Amino acid sequence: MPSPKALPNEVRIIGGDWKRTKLPVADKPGLRPTPDRVRETLFNWLGQDLSGWRCVDAFAGTGALGLEAASRGAGQVLLVEQDPDLVSKLRALQQKLSASTVTVQRGNGLSVLAQLAPASVDLIFLDPPFEAKLYDKALKAAAAAIGPDGWIYLEAPDAWNEAKLQTFELSLSKHMKAGAVHAHLLSRSGPAPAS
Repeated sequence: MPSPKALPNEVRIIGGDWKRTKLPVADKPGLRPTPDRVRETLFNWLGQDLSGWRCVDAFAGTGALGLEAASRGAGQVLLVEQDPDLVSKLRALQQKLSASTVTVQRGNGLSVLAQLAPASVDLIFLDPPFEAKLYDKALKAAAAAIGPDGWIYLEAPDAWNEAKLQTFELSLSKHMKAGAVHAHLLSRSGPAPAS
């Protein structure tokens, strides 16, 4: 009998063109696929149709968040992952799905976020390894990269409140807790950065 903390060995895309497609989950330290219930809630918050959106999944892992966005019509989805084995799995999935709007890039999520043009992205997924303590740097870079009507999805072990988010000129639009995970949908509260 598996322990209650055992990770699933696969997750499914919930909606869109690739609904019910299974995504394998590798047994890797720090890899926690966003639970189905959390992804379902997130895409209810965002709306089901992401046609034309430019999205970045900065710590892609299984690719579940970015591929869910692509399945729902996102025009460009960049999956960034550092682990070479996970990158190979993401590229294989991209080919299997004929995902022409998806680009898989091996690299450091923070570095890639920092290189994005100001206000050039509609949606950024931030789900770094909890123990890596990357939140401040990731939020700073993501806040500069989203457009004035853009969104940041933040998954973390703790709740982020308005006071913590003000530092990054971000506001909390939605929040939910599911098990040990806090899911946040953030928007820009300050002016868009100068390009």
